[in-house]
Amino acid sequence: MKTTQQDINNIVWRACDTFRGVIDPAQYKDYILTMLFLKYVSDVWNDKMDEYALKYGGDKERAEWAMRRERFVLPPHSRFEYLYEHRNDPNIGELINIALNDLEEENREKLSSEDGASIFRNIDFNTSNLGDIKDKNKRLKELIIDFSHEKLNLRPSMLEDIDAIGNAYEFLIAHFASDAGKKAGEFYTPGEVSTLLAKLTKSQPGARICDPTCGSGSLLVKAAREVGSDNFSLYGQEANGSTWALAVMNMFLHGYDNATIRWGDTINNPKLKEGDQLMKFDTVVANPPFSLDKWGAENAHADQYNRFWRGVPPKSKGDWAFLSHMIETTYEDSGMVGVVVPHGVLFRGSSEGKIRQKTIEENLLDAVIGLPANLFFGTGIPAAILIFNKGRKKRTDVLFIDASQGFDSAKNQNVMDDERHIKPIVETYEKFKANKLKPGVVEDKFSYVTTIEELTENEFNLNIPRYVDTFEEEAEVDMKAVADKIKSLEAELAEVQGQMKEYLSELRLA
Repeated sequence: MKTTQQDINNIVWRACDTFRGVIDPAQYKDYILTMLFLKYVSDVWNDKMDEYALKYGGDKERAEWAMRRERFVLPPHSRFEYLYEHRNDPNIGELINIALNDLEEENREKLSSEDGASIFRNIDFNTSNLGDIKDKNKRLKELIIDFSHEKLNLRPSMLEDIDAIGNAYEFLIAHFASDAGKKAGEFYTPGEVSTLLAKLTKSQPGARICDPTCGSGSLLVKAAREVGSDNFSLYGQEANGSTWALAVMNMFLHGYDNATIRWGDTINNPKLKEGDQLMKFDTVVANPPFSLDKWGAENAHADQYNRFWRGVPPKSKGDWAFLSHMIETTYEDSGMVGVVVPHGVLFRGSSEGKIRQKTIEENLLDAVIGLPANLFFGTGIPAAILIFNKGRKKRTDVLFIDASQGFDSAKNQNVMDDERHIKPIVETYEKFKANKLKPGVVEDKFSYVTTIEELTENEFNLNIPRYVDTFEEEAEVDMKAVADKIKSLEAELAEVQGQMKEYLSELRLA
């Protein structure tokens, strides 16, 4: 019987009960996701070994040799089955740590940073944070049992959907984000926002795709899926070490183990380079930290890559620092940038205003899309998407979309539906690119195409209400009906007051 997506989601979510109430959700996600990763690579290994053993007539040594050619090695004591056999050992936490360490040592090219940093460096299954020895061992045993073969078979040959593991990973990260509150913005972009951004910047086969602030990698995964083939390459960088580790595992679980994910500060220490120059990409997408303080303005004037030639953003708001980096790392004449920003980026003045003006005058800005409020974990403020296109050529118009009302209310966050909310935005943008929308015309109080002349007249202010008029005229008031209603209410009030006087008189006589 095949393992379904729902089977996997249910089991891994129940496994979270092992840590609830013991450590913070922002921490126990690391334990759950790491164990899911270990279980998956073990099951893939077993599936491959069976395949090669059959090919070589049961010769396990030749099968093992063939597996090493796959450029992934799984030491015997790093396999999930080994840990399951030793689940009752008093040092089970130490055994898990050793298994993870040796797994990484054997596969440094895929599972470590370029300077040797471990993806498991922030995870310790032998820590006293999991309780005293007795309680910790009990919890780890329960966790291993939750992921056991009897409950969860993750062999590719047994999966109903080959993407089920990656989908489960995304499922867990999304749920952890809802529990983690404000901290979630550091590692997760809501799925519908990632989907929208990926569709708006849809890459062609052969593309280099990058997310310079990739978090756990969900946006990169969505961008990869939009290509429609396996012919692409993925790149990312993430400043937070724990989140970088999630991204590396996420790529692996989605089958993108050749993705290049670097750990480091993109602005102050960009790692995606070719020689002494920044690497260039066909598509760059990101949800950078909003208005980051202390982003490195003091070093921007001397930037060796000359990313801030348009101007240096204020030291307390790094939005345009990330935008400048993204624009400078796309191919000339063809590169696309899609980025989520706070609304202040659209209209703030001073140095930001000057950078925005230069960017518009270069004819790079393609679209400005306003999103609903309360989509993101940890903040209720509305955001916008900016699309920059270096392949615009003769087109100088800019599309504005007000999608702020396109959402459904959910328990903690608003959500966008694929068909009713995301599809109209994408279709409108496609019509704009095909020159099917006329400048100066508001379409259904939803979109507007402006000209460079109008942008100049507005002093390059991109505040969406300046361009998309969503004003609804109020219905004409029927004054006679209002007067009649007032008379009726006055009569009812007089009657109630009369009754109150009678009740008070009766109370006094009593």
